[in-house]
Amino acid sequence: METFTYMEKFDYEQLVFCQDKNSGLKAIIAIHDTTLGPALGGTRMWTYDSEAEAIEDALRLAKGMTYKNAAAGLNLGGGKTVIIGDPKKDKNPEMFRAFGRYIQGLNGRYITAEDVGTTEHDMDLIHLETDFVTGISDAASSGNPSPVTAYGIYKGMKAAAKEAFGDDSVAGKTVAVQGVGNVAFALCEYLHKEGAELIVTDINKAAVQRAVDAFGAKAVDPDAIYDVECDIYAPCALGATINDDTIPQLKAKVIAGSANNQLKTPNHGDIIHEKGIVYAPDYIINSGGVINVADELNGYNQDRAMKKVETIYDSLTKVFEISRRDNIPTYVAADRMAEERIESVRNSRNQFLLNGHHTLSRR
Repeated sequence: METFTYMEKFDYEQLVFCQDKNSGLKAIIAIHDTTLGPALGGTRMWTYDSEAEAIEDALRLAKGMTYKNAAAGLNLGGGKTVIIGDPKKDKNPEMFRAFGRYIQGLNGRYITAEDVGTTEHDMDLIHLETDFVTGISDAASSGNPSPVTAYGIYKGMKAAAKEAFGDDSVAGKTVAVQGVGNVAFALCEYLHKEGAELIVTDINKAAVQRAVDAFGAKAVDPDAIYDVECDIYAPCALGATINDDTIPQLKAKVIAGSANNQLKTPNHGDIIHEKGIVYAPDYIINSGGVINVADELNGYNQDRAMKKVETIYDSLTKVFEISRRDNIPTYVAADRMAEERIESVRNSRNQFLLNGHHTLSRR
């Protein structure tokens, strides 16, 4: 990959390489766009096969955060960090403190948070060196984001149900939930309380049994979840589960879940659109977590954060309206909505700067 060519093509602002020999830190911070505000995005720790793969992942995830934050109505841009290493073996306190110093050096252009392979404890270590971090264990922090993310998924699923069925109630609807981790379990609780029938699967048998015991869910094997009779398919585990193999099996009229990168390729979004399946774009429906941590930047208030999470329903309603109006897939409509917001702010800023320049010229 020609890095500058890629950055220019997708309009990235900055790529920062951070290394600390003593702690073994090898981190890459990607800042995609700060038009709406400082870049906010988590720190992921992963065993990448190559440095090129790590760079590509950081860039891809940072761009995704730009769109997620814009679509969520946050005054924040998009960024992401990847740390190369095994989170089970390679972590040490010095690593995260060193990384915190690199974040501090960016002087507020980038704010980090938890992600795959990092924890609240890791954020606390970063916080020893910088204030530009969220999701810490401090009393003023937002704490575990899973229940809030799940609430957003639930609200978004109701918006998608209204688009597909004419009514946003999930009572009596059958929801097939793929993956029953922390977010999905909390989602199942909301769905069960409203009277939905649940079908669940997970490679973790204990997680499945927990959902069966708590909600009377029906359990199926992981490969069987795609072709069960259901109204709503909720991908809540790995990405790319909407692909050439699974689409012909799906009987659901709605796809709405917490997983990232649910479409294997954009073409799969086109296919499900043509089939009349209502797809809730992942980065909008699962934005409850980032909305929650973003509230910390104003001094965390849970009621305010939850009210903001409820607007996921409205955001998706707008996406469905754009999709219907322009006859485009919902994933395209979501991108368009986010891009229009960024472009509007960018144009306003440019106009302001231009007016300021003219005023100075006249002086």
